[in-house]
Amino acid sequence: MKVIHTDKAPAAIGPYSQAIVVNDILFTSGQIPVDPATGEIAGDTIEAQAEQVMKNLGAVLQEAGTGFENAVKTTCFLADMGDFAAFNEVYARYFVNKPARSCVAVKTLPKNVLCEVEVIAAIEK
Repeated sequence: MKVIHTDKAPAAIGPYSQAIVVNDILFTSGQIPVDPATGEIAGDTIEAQAEQVMKNLGAVLQEAGTGFENAVKTTCFLADMGDFAAFNEVYARYFVNKPARSCVAVKTLPKNVLCEVEVIAAIEK
């Protein structure tokens, strides 16, 4: 196992890693819309927060030597399913290969953010 860490995404706020690579497969922890430069939540709309989540995921993917195009599965958590369509508009700009996905509404997310996304991606040799 290889631990992935980048300062271009928020540090873990608990006893976990940003991501782990096993057998050329990347497993990311859920990314929330924290701006790694400030430590603050980015925006108060689902669009702004989803955009920051994608930036954070992109940084972790890049650090691991892969990208959005190699995502095979995502899990998306929304604080409100009423945000589903607006979230999808941002999500679709990044995950153009349309990986398998689950999307669920949850009661509360860390720091009371509106969305969180985790990714499983292949790492090409």
